[in-house]
Amino acid sequence: MKFKDFPQAVIDENVDYTVKEITNVIKRYGPRESGNKNCLATQKHIDKEMKPFCDETGFEEYKMAPKAFLHFTKTVSVTIILAVVVCLALVYTGVLSGVGGSDFFVPQCIVGGVVAIGLFITAMEFLFYKQFCDVFYKKIDGHNYYAVRKPQGEVKRRIIISGHCDSAYQWRHLYYAKGKIPLMGICMGGTIVGAFISVIIAIIAIIANFVEMGAFGDFMVNYSFYFHIITALFMVTLFLFVDFKTISPGANDNLTGTYSAVCALRMLDMAGVEFENTEVVAMITDGEEAGLRGCKNWAKNHKDEYVNSGVETAVLCVDTLTDLDYLNVYSRDMTGTVKHSQPFSQLVMDSAKEAGHNDLKFANVFFGSSDAAAFTQEGITATCLAAMDPTPADYYHNVRDSYDRLVPEAIKTGYEVILSTIFNFDEKGLN
Repeated sequence: MKFKDFPQAVIDENVDYTVKEITNVIKRYGPRESGNKNCLATQKHIDKEMKPFCDETGFEEYKMAPKAFLHFTKTVSVTIILAVVVCLALVYTGVLSGVGGSDFFVPQCIVGGVVAIGLFITAMEFLFYKQFCDVFYKKIDGHNYYAVRKPQGEVKRRIIISGHCDSAYQWRHLYYAKGKIPLMGICMGGTIVGAFISVIIAIIAIIANFVEMGAFGDFMVNYSFYFHIITALFMVTLFLFVDFKTISPGANDNLTGTYSAVCALRMLDMAGVEFENTEVVAMITDGEEAGLRGCKNWAKNHKDEYVNSGVETAVLCVDTLTDLDYLNVYSRDMTGTVKHSQPFSQLVMDSAKEAGHNDLKFANVFFGSSDAAAFTQEGITATCLAAMDPTPADYYHNVRDSYDRLVPEAIKTGYEVILSTIFNFDEKGLN
C-alpha cells in the first residue's frame, strides 16, 4: 500500500483517540517522574490497549537514578557559591595574608579549580549525556515497553517508532518567562559564560603572581577575583533552575510521541495493512527526561540484534508534535554533537513530501537531546521527528504542558509523516 491509498478516516479517528487517551492518562495517572509508578502504570495501560492488535508485547526492566542527570544544577551551583564566599571571608579575616604573591592567590586557585570541575560535570551530564553522577544517587527500577507487529513472512526489515512516556521536572525559568522574554537564555547564558570567564581570569591571575605583566598583571592579581562574585550570583539562578518537586503533565512532551508509536500500529491494524517482510515495533521508553537513561539501556541491550542480525533496522523517535511551524526532521542531536543517519533522515523527509507536507527541514537539536541520539551513539540507524518551538515553547518542561495545549492538527500531520515513512521503508528500505 502507498500512503496516498491509506484511508484518511483511520488517521482522523486515531488523532481523536490520541487526544482522548492523553487526557485520560494525565487525569488518571498524573505527572510521570522518570522511573516512578505512574510511568509504569501508563505503560501497563498502553499494553492493554495494544495487545489486541500486536503479536508480541513486553517490558524490560533496568536501573536508573532519576535525579542524577539534572541534580548537578544544585551541587555545582552551591559548591561554587560556597567557594567564592568562603575565600572572600578568608581574605578579609587575614587568614591568607602572605600566602602566595597576593592575598588572592590561594582564592584564585580554589575558585578557578572548583568552577573548572563544575564545568566538566555540566559537560559530562548535559552536553554529552554521560551517566557521570549516577554513582552518587540511589537507583530505582525503570521500564521500557515494546509491542511488535510481525510480517506475514520472513523478517527482512524492522522499523521502530519510539516515544518516551516520562515527563520532566519543571524548569522555573521557562515557567515564569511564559515564553515572552528570553529569561532562560539570559540566566543560563550568563551562568555558562561567567563560569568560563572565571576559569580564564583565575588562570591569568595565578600566572600574574609569577610573571611580570605590568599594570594589567597588578589588576588581575588584586582585583580580578571580584568577577567571581558575578559568577556566584549567576549560580543562584542555576540553583533555582530545576524545581524537583513539580513535574510537568507531559501532554505534548512526550505523550504525543508515545501515542505516535501506539497509533502507528493501531492505524495499520485498523486499515488491515499486513506487510510481507517488514516488522513494525512501538517502543515506549522511560527515563528520557533523566538523561536518556531508558533508551541508552535499550540501545545497548539490542545493539547486536539491530546491527548484526541481517535485519535492516531503523528507529524513528518522535518527541513532541505540537508546533506545526517547527515540524522538522532533526538530523543532528545532543546539542549538535550527534549526527543521525543521513539516508534514514532523507527517507523521512521524502516521505513527508509524499504525504503532502513540503515545509519540513533538516534541523538540529541545539539545546538538549532526544532518545534518537542514544541509538545513533550505539551505531543503530535512527533519526528524530519533532514539532516544537525551539525558543523554547511556553509549555516546555513546566505545568502548562497539559491536555488543553494539545494541537490535533500537528498530531495529524505527524501521523501522516510517520505512516508515509513506514510504507516507504517497507518498499525501499535504506540500502
